[in-house]
Amino acid sequence: MKTSDFVVFISVVLLIYISVHSYLFIRGWQALPDSAALRIPYAFLFFFFATSYIAGRVTEHISVCTFSKVLIWTGSFWLAMILYLLLFVLFFDLLRAGDYFFKFFPVWAGERYGTVKIAAFLFAVTASLALVFAGHINSIHPRIQKLNLEIGKNAGTLRNLKIVMATDIHLGTIISNSRVRTLVDAINSCNPDVVLLGGDIVDEDLKPVIEMNLGEQLRQIRSKYGTFAITGNHEYIGGAEAACRYMEEHGITVLRDAHTVIGGSVVLAGREDLTKNRFTGVRRKSLAAILNGVDRKRPIICMDHQPFHLEEAAENGVDIQLSGHTHNGQLWPLNFIVALIYQVGYGYARIENTHYYVSTGFGTWGPPVRTGNRPEIVEIMLTFRE
Repeated sequence: MKTSDFVVFISVVLLIYISVHSYLFIRGWQALPDSAALRIPYAFLFFFFATSYIAGRVTEHISVCTFSKVLIWTGSFWLAMILYLLLFVLFFDLLRAGDYFFKFFPVWAGERYGTVKIAAFLFAVTASLALVFAGHINSIHPRIQKLNLEIGKNAGTLRNLKIVMATDIHLGTIISNSRVRTLVDAINSCNPDVVLLGGDIVDEDLKPVIEMNLGEQLRQIRSKYGTFAITGNHEYIGGAEAACRYMEEHGITVLRDAHTVIGGSVVLAGREDLTKNRFTGVRRKSLAAILNGVDRKRPIICMDHQPFHLEEAAENGVDIQLSGHTHNGQLWPLNFIVALIYQVGYGYARIENTHYYVSTGFGTWGPPVRTGNRPEIVEIMLTFRE
């Protein structure tokens, strides 16, 4: 990524982050009684929570240690808290604005304004905590989503192919030992023919992945034809070359704008992530170039991390494209934004003769929380019929 682009991006993110925190801090400060015994601890805790994620990431980049892990875990939960606190505070402020014009609050609310403010403050904090807690419990219990598809092509001696796909694992401080064991056990329980990892396998920094030796757990994945992966945007954020090398060293074949043949007759294509150009200045290959020389009468599976330009797969004779990236918003109500951005933001779709599946993913980015959707591993049974 160009230095100027990076500076602009970070500046915008920080501006939004600081603005949201400033708004919430001021509204919380105003809700509390004018007492140093309450406001001073409030200011201290708010500052700690607001800076913990950034401080943890910086510390982790220098050295992976208990201190960095505590900061990252604290800050990650705080990112989810901030969303729901913001929604509650905005709701209360809209009510206040409405009352200014239409006077629908009861008289006692004005007479006991201090009590009402404290009650609203406590409600927002308690409700946000409850949502985050429930979302965390949800995030650590993935489901196995099953899909049966018929492909109208001949696959030689193959009549069926069972694919197990996991995207957006985000290996690192948050998605570590126990979560990876859950992933591996779930994949192996499906008895797959082939395992596909659809990008964002590593959550930016490779250091905690190496320190916890998470690659050795991934090596325990068992399938008939092996484990194949592609890059996602997070591989590029943290350094794609090192991440891909690490995966290859642990038994995972990374397809980087390349294709291979599995089972003697099924073509599997893996695309580089769209962000390759932003980070390296080199555009990824077109799908037509990746499939150059491939017999389109063969079944073709394509992995593309970000579900943009879906028509390209249909135009190139791909039978099924598998993607992730969106997390289906991860936190409600961000799923509505995902639906506006992507033609298919989550789930199954068919365009012309091409099947598409966009997974919510296994892991989480930032908050270890999912509200409004479930983490998943996808089991796809392909049946070939000419």
